[in-house]
Amino acid sequence: MMREFHRFPTQHDDLIHDISYDYYGRRLATCSSDQKIKVFDRDDQSGQWILTTDWKAHCGSVWKLAWAHPEFGQILASCSFDKTVIIWEEAEDDKGNKKWVSRATLVDSRDSVTDIKFAPRHLGLKLATCSADGYVRLYEAPDVMNLAHWSLVVDFEALRGGGCNCLSWNLSAFDREMLAVGSNDQFVKIWEYNDASRKWVQVENLACGNADNVVHDVSWAPNIGRSYHLIAVACKDKSVRVFKLTSGSGGKLEARSVMCQMDHHAEVWRVEWNITGTILASSGDDGNVRLWKAALTGEWKPFSVIQGEEEDDN
Repeated sequence: MMREFHRFPTQHDDLIHDISYDYYGRRLATCSSDQKIKVFDRDDQSGQWILTTDWKAHCGSVWKLAWAHPEFGQILASCSFDKTVIIWEEAEDDKGNKKWVSRATLVDSRDSVTDIKFAPRHLGLKLATCSADGYVRLYEAPDVMNLAHWSLVVDFEALRGGGCNCLSWNLSAFDREMLAVGSNDQFVKIWEYNDASRKWVQVENLACGNADNVVHDVSWAPNIGRSYHLIAVACKDKSVRVFKLTSGSGGKLEARSVMCQMDHHAEVWRVEWNITGTILASSGDDGNVRLWKAALTGEWKPFSVIQGEEEDDN
């Protein structure tokens, strides 16, 4: 059993909804129902996380944050219950002091924006968003030196009559441009950009339990030399699920469930892969982070638990 190695106060005034590390893992940003974003930098000597700046970012609860790849600069995106997405950039004022500046506000959603993800860098500076109105919207910065201008490249209804809760990009630079979109009706839908029709089309539907289940999070594993894809799902029904996607005849995707575990015994809210896509982390309402890895037999098993609460020494 692993023990918690460090905790620090965020000084938020309400529930924290997301914590996001930058590309190098040396900075992290938090967001909350207090409508604020806070950015922390890691001190190399002490290992402590130091609050460097915070600001009121939205007029409603801030649900998610996403860092762009550092080759585009220090760029952070946030989405909120107020139906907007804001693009932030760290800049210096006349005195050389760094601060985060709002560069663009995206206002196309008709309902709460529930998730945002920057595309893998080989696709350029693109941002995918999903909303409670059931739509996925893709934006692009035509000029990475001018973040005030973002084009709505496409929007499509990913879930008719229901809300989209989460999304994740296919990270492979040698594969098709694809997105996994999680919903509040038990399904994760796989969408692919079709070059011939120049449209996004649904190519697979992953069922996660019964119709009352809600998909809280989805994460597409990095693909380093594998001939298949892995997609992890966090669900309301207390399950952590992993699906394996392979290319069948004619290149059609074929999906198979390879894991469904309920070790959290509580709602699961987040899933995240390591950089090689070999270890999966999940977190739930039990206050713990669980780490999963595939055995030689192909069966996924937990190998460690990071406790969110201090253990009782008595």
